[in-house]
Amino acid sequence: MKTLSWTLIVLSVLSLFVGIGQLSIVDLVQGDSKSWQLLITSRLPRLAAVLLAGAGLSIAGLIMQQISQNRFASPSTSGTIECAMLGYVLSLVIFGDGSQLWLIFATSMLGTLLFVQFINRIQFKNAVFVPLVGIIFGNVVSSIATFFAYKHDAVQNLSSWTVANFANLLQGDYELLYVAIPFALFSYLYATRISAVGLGKDFAVNLGLNYQQVLIIGVLLVSVMSASVVMIVGKLPFLGLIVPNLVSRFYGDNLRQNIPLTALLGALIVLGCDLLGRVIIFPYELPITNIISLVGGAVFVFFILQGEKNAR
Repeated sequence: MKTLSWTLIVLSVLSLFVGIGQLSIVDLVQGDSKSWQLLITSRLPRLAAVLLAGAGLSIAGLIMQQISQNRFASPSTSGTIECAMLGYVLSLVIFGDGSQLWLIFATSMLGTLLFVQFINRIQFKNAVFVPLVGIIFGNVVSSIATFFAYKHDAVQNLSSWTVANFANLLQGDYELLYVAIPFALFSYLYATRISAVGLGKDFAVNLGLNYQQVLIIGVLLVSVMSASVVMIVGKLPFLGLIVPNLVSRFYGDNLRQNIPLTALLGALIVLGCDLLGRVIIFPYELPITNIISLVGGAVFVFFILQGEKNAR
């Protein structure tokens, strides 16, 4: 954990000085007003958004895997993100703007709960079955959202969600991501109950827990953290899937222990991909979605192949 923390700190400091706008420690020490304005209005908000998005979505993936009892489940393979997009479109259609957070969160939560309930009713399912069902479910919901977007001339608003971009985030644009902090703290305190639910309904009930209540709270945590990230940043595919799997692979399956580790590693991966996107074709910027898709897709395939190999 110390290694992750120090690596994150070093990359965070480095990210403040990478970009088209020239920024140096000397200018800041000398009190250059333009340098300080660039730091406060752009670089620091971008760094905060990167760290919060990476940590929040990774923790959401960890909880999703626990409540669905499947290590290949995540907000991007369970329809959670697509349901949030549908809520956004409905907010545009019904209220004329996409600022109705309650509708976006509610749609995301209902869709995720529907998926989890469906999966829990299926007795015989292998590891790959769950994400495949989730992807199909997400595509159906996405098609519905696209239909409404076309019908009400909101396609451009919807398309902005498909590609994650931190470049345009300024002070005042990203603050909704701070919702990840109290939700992550609550997840840590509530980890024992979520772990019990992850072992099955009968086990949780025998411990005296209200299974349905804990399940709904878990879905709420996943939905709010996922929807807030997608609303502000856009899609970060595979992040909520690969980070929890990497953490459990090296540190075990203790949920309470893994929550801070997952937050650190998720923030570190997103920050690293964001830095790579800024320098790989400098002075232009490659969308972080492209980089995470390549990295996450490769890791996802590796985990599937490893799972198939161990099953033989």
